[in-house]
Amino acid sequence: MDHLPKNHQKLLAGLMVILLLLIAYSSFVALNKTPASSNATPELEAYNTTIASPEPIPAPPQNSRLMLEVKNGDTLSSIFKQAGFGPELVDEIMKSNQDAKVLKNLFLGNRLAFDIDSAKALVSLEVFKSPLESFKFSRQPDGSFDYQHKVLTPDIKFAMRDAVITESLFRAAEKGGIPDAMTTQLANIFGGVIDFIMDTREGDTFRVLFEEKFLDGKRIGFGKILAAEFVNQGKHFTAVRYEDQQGHVNFFSPKGESMRKAFLLNPVDFTRISSGFSISRKHPILNTIRAHKGTDYAAPRGTPVVATSDGRITFEGINGSFGKLVVIQHSGSVTTKYAHLNDFAKAVKLGSRVRQGEVIGFVGATGAATGPHLHYEFLMDGVQRDSRKVYDKLPQADALSKNELTVFQQRTNQYLTMLKGETEKGTIAASTTKGLSKGAVLLQ
Repeated sequence: MDHLPKNHQKLLAGLMVILLLLIAYSSFVALNKTPASSNATPELEAYNTTIASPEPIPAPPQNSRLMLEVKNGDTLSSIFKQAGFGPELVDEIMKSNQDAKVLKNLFLGNRLAFDIDSAKALVSLEVFKSPLESFKFSRQPDGSFDYQHKVLTPDIKFAMRDAVITESLFRAAEKGGIPDAMTTQLANIFGGVIDFIMDTREGDTFRVLFEEKFLDGKRIGFGKILAAEFVNQGKHFTAVRYEDQQGHVNFFSPKGESMRKAFLLNPVDFTRISSGFSISRKHPILNTIRAHKGTDYAAPRGTPVVATSDGRITFEGINGSFGKLVVIQHSGSVTTKYAHLNDFAKAVKLGSRVRQGEVIGFVGATGAATGPHLHYEFLMDGVQRDSRKVYDKLPQADALSKNELTVFQQRTNQYLTMLKGETEKGTIAASTTKGLSKGAVLLQ
């Protein structure tokens, strides 16, 4: 460069410096540039790739549930056999917990839920006594069974039904979706003022306000009757449920008069009188004219027979032509007899006390009987009387006292308001029936 002019030498030196700077800068950029797809080091990039695509974790095995219902003829062992288990498992559960005795008291319709794992081993057993009550036995890690008693609380709604009798009370109630047990209870409520054997007529009407039980929005059953009204041959009878401070439950008229009379009109519901009280009836077996000092109720064998009033049992056994007989002594020198029974109720024992409406036996044909029926006698001071003729002369049950009447009216006013809360179409007035389910119907 010495042969060049000095000004050219300076220019060339400057260009070389600039070139060196450009080379240095390019090297710096190249060293610090990373791939566009990642900001991580090669080692970290490999690690991220590993955890981004893990091996799938297998799902835990699911238990299967087998639901069995107790049917006629089933035993605990036979039910376990249906579920695939032997009698040794029954013994294992029974011995594991004293509360397992509930398994010995299974009834028709009870359900058993077996939770079984993939190895066909029992995980848990749940016994459903009802939709609201169950008993669960769960296997623990040590092989024993834990016990849990579950009780659910249902939602309660009010429901009301209307009916017109064209055939029978039971038929009318059936069309309205009212169960037989509730219909029988309805007859018991009015049994002291209405003779359901002799007095009911086509065109009689009834209305009943009652509870319905719901669980998870599904109706699971019926509860108590709260109030009812019966129109029999133009006569209106109203009854409302009331529980006093001692916990006693009874039905009263809106004025506080008890619907429970001293004696029920009939000891058997919804049957027919095959032979009434008579002093000149021809005996069906002896074929002679003999007094029939009682009332015969023709009914199917096994029909429940109830005590017509409170009293004490003075005879329970077989008595000649009466066959199986129960005799009850009541207050006021009144005695009642119930003959030709097929069997006695379990609670009926000599000297035991019974309540009005309590089942004491079942219709049969024991003794001198040509067919299943109940022979009922009503005695006053030891003399047979026609119970249907002296009924109006018998003492009536006590009414509520003035102090109790005030409490009664406060507690039952809502029910009576709801019972009367109808419109011209027979539906329920919404303003007075909060929580009341729809479906009041006029039955034909």
